[in-house]
Amino acid sequence: MNWELLKKQMVEFLKSEVNKAGLNNVVVGLSGGLDSAVVAVLCQEAFGDNVHCVLMPSHYSSTASIDHAKELCEKFDLSYELVSIAPMVQAYEASMDGDKLRIGNFSARMRMAVLYDISAKHKALVVGTSNKSEILLGYGTIFGDTACAINPIGELYKSDEFEFAKYLGVPDSIVSKRPSADLWEGQADEDELGFTYKELDTVLKEIFEKNKTKEDLYKDGFSQKIVEFVLFRYNSNEFKRRLPKIACIR
Repeated sequence: MNWELLKKQMVEFLKSEVNKAGLNNVVVGLSGGLDSAVVAVLCQEAFGDNVHCVLMPSHYSSTASIDHAKELCEKFDLSYELVSIAPMVQAYEASMDGDKLRIGNFSARMRMAVLYDISAKHKALVVGTSNKSEILLGYGTIFGDTACAINPIGELYKSDEFEFAKYLGVPDSIVSKRPSADLWEGQADEDELGFTYKELDTVLKEIFEKNKTKEDLYKDGFSQKIVEFVLFRYNSNEFKRRLPKIACIR
């Protein structure tokens, strides 16, 4: 893949879309993970000092996540502010009965509420950080991390993103660690999904880039377990990939 061309296209996309909105500033939520790091670097290339990064730890966040986000900001001279969502989550947490998924979803939505408020302060657009693998699998929180005004990496598969991040100069501390949304202690994306991103992306590319059917995949030697998992995730999470359906009244 031509990383220079990819970077150029993404930067031009960012400039064009922000310009269409009549704005100059963007806001990016930095988690200390790969996706937001790549987006922040692209935004810095496009907008320079008009990028506002926000670190939003909860009481479940690892110290490493904050350290890695700060490391990125220091390397690329990105301005940032730290807003803890811990008080927001703790105020409602007792009613969630310790359910990790509910707490994680609520945390993601609190982070997005903060980003949109800060975007209003700076007259900025919120830039999304969901990659293509997450979008196709529905691996994200609706109105949480999936919410945004524009998204430069939504057509980039997660397994391809590691090399792109290296090309962009993202610190190895971020590139080499296990993908995690950091929604609760010890949370890891691939543990939750049950497969590695490389395994999932191989199937996703066969289906969505080569138009293979599940019968084709079985003939090619793919296991029924992973094929059925990918198709189930894609179909059951369709609602996350579209605007709310409005009744047609005549």
